[in-house]
Amino acid sequence: MRWFFLLLLVLNLFYYVWHQQQAPLRVKQVEPMASYQGDQQGIRLLDAGDRAKVRPELARSSVSTVDETCLFLGSFQREAAARQIEQRLMALDIQAQVRSVDAAAGLDYWVYLAPLASRQASLRQLKELQARKIDSYIITQGDLSNGISLGIFPRSDSAESVVQRLRDAGYDPLMRELSRAQRSFWVRIAPESRRLADDALPQLASEFKELQHQIMPCESVATSQ
Repeated sequence: MRWFFLLLLVLNLFYYVWHQQQAPLRVKQVEPMASYQGDQQGIRLLDAGDRAKVRPELARSSVSTVDETCLFLGSFQREAAARQIEQRLMALDIQAQVRSVDAAAGLDYWVYLAPLASRQASLRQLKELQARKIDSYIITQGDLSNGISLGIFPRSDSAESVVQRLRDAGYDPLMRELSRAQRSFWVRIAPESRRLADDALPQLASEFKELQHQIMPCESVATSQ
């Protein structure tokens, strides 16, 4: 009886093993291709325009790193001298341009008589002044048109002396301050040409004894006239 029980146990084990070997393999489920493509619909390659929109701050930062300073040669009191330097540099393929700047150089003092009611009245007054040997001429334009100019003086004490003399003669002169401007000329060299200009500077300095050079913002000097 005991052997019979062991035989049944062995047969059951063999049956179990055989049954496992004959069982169909489980197929791993794979997502359909359509589902995969659907997930990818939000992904696309960016063209050049899209990349510029995505990272505009990169474009701004790259512009800010550009060297915006220029080399200026000068200054010249005569435009002809600046033009000569400009032509010399351009012959060496150096980008150069003459720029002019008006700088305040002090004050002048204008003594005048205010305009009268009509031009005829101002002309009569002008003849009267000239008969007294007082240098004068009629003003033809501006807010003082038809007034009479009595001179422009570089010093305030000289102008005040004339004012007092005219008051003693029975007139009522006025005085106005005028800014005196001095124009000078510079040659601006573009940033991309500065290396070539550095090589040419020694020769230019030997020919133009008072030549100066400064590094300044490219738009710090007025446009050439």
